Amino acid sequence: MSWKESSVVNERMSFITRLNAGERMSDLCLHYGISRKTGYKFKERFERLGLVGLGDQSRAPIRNRRLRGPVADLVLDLRRKQPTWGPRKLVEVLRQRHPGVALPGATAVGSLLDREGLVTPQRRRNRVPLFPDHLSQGASANEVWSADYKGQFRLGNTNYCYPLTISDDATRFLIAIDGFERINLEEARIAFEGAFTKYGLPKVIRTDNGAPFASCGLLGLTRLSVFWIKQGIRPERIKPGEPQQNGRHERMHRTLKAETTRPAAKNLLQQQERFDCFVETYNTVRPHEALGMATPAKVYQPSSRILTAKTLDYPLHDDVLKVDPSGHVNIIRRRGGSFFVSGALAGEQIGVRELEDDTWLLTFASLDLGIYDPRSHHFQQIDIPVSAPPET
Repeated sequence: MSWKESSVVNERMSFITRLNAGERMSDLCLHYGISRKTGYKFKERFERLGLVGLGDQSRAPIRNRRLRGPVADLVLDLRRKQPTWGPRKLVEVLRQRHPGVALPGATAVGSLLDREGLVTPQRRRNRVPLFPDHLSQGASANEVWSADYKGQFRLGNTNYCYPLTISDDATRFLIAIDGFERINLEEARIAFEGAFTKYGLPKVIRTDNGAPFASCGLLGLTRLSVFWIKQGIRPERIKPGEPQQNGRHERMHRTLKAETTRPAAKNLLQQQERFDCFVETYNTVRPHEALGMATPAKVYQPSSRILTAKTLDYPLHDDVLKVDPSGHVNIIRRRGGSFFVSGALAGEQIGVRELEDDTWLLTFASLDLGIYDPRSHHFQQIDIPVSAPPET
């Protein structure tokens, strides 16, 4: 006989009960009129899913009906553990964890979350161009990293926390999230050195115009961006007051805030533990729609370019001068005198090249800094964006 249509689940449960009691699989399959393949299929489903696994499971998504029962419980349980995940991410993770269960589509899951009061209305945001004209289009891993300080917040002990965040633009892979008590150039440099040591060097680092990434001085240079340039990394800055130009990174910040700071931890050490857990989940568990529902860790590969102790080389026809601790260059021997260049370049070597009009071009690595006229003792920076492509 085959499964009784009036009580399919009961018949299958009877089959499993007798099988677990020691009856032979072949005899039971003959009795119930099913193949041994079907018998083993329901044995495996019951061991993995329990009673839910004995029901009929369509391969098609559940559509156009209210989601209830064990599958709804699976959805709601995961949503409560990951309250910032949307319907598509929930369905994808459940599909990976429960491959034998017929799961609903994202629309049905969204309706379920709405009925259960688990949807927070989002303010509609104006769309902006994905890549404004002056920004690089990172198409693969390590072409562009984005970095920023997420807005500071108070910890439980009333001290402030300033999270420094670094991510790969193409793969959304979180390179690092480090919490600090203040915005500090040296601490930021140490954080980037750690990231470079672990994941190699990107081609471009995109930031806003705040410290320690940029300054009001020559070409916006800081000691941190000078460190990047010496490693062959090009600093790139979004336009002032337009954080949406770094939209992918800012979107991650909203998720970070929701999952790790509401409420904040008691102290910085505990808050860093939350950041570390967030990085692990974001990179290895949370699927990303822009990656075809893959996780960032599945598509990211470290850079082949490694951190080194760089010594800059200049063309043979250039003079090489050292910027003094006050940011001045002394070229008296070339009848030019001493003049201020940049405090960010203090202690660094720069190139000086005489041009046809008897003015001098000052360079640092592949970056043209400005023109010095020894007759008027005037130094004029070259007004090109830091994001301009280097010469090849």
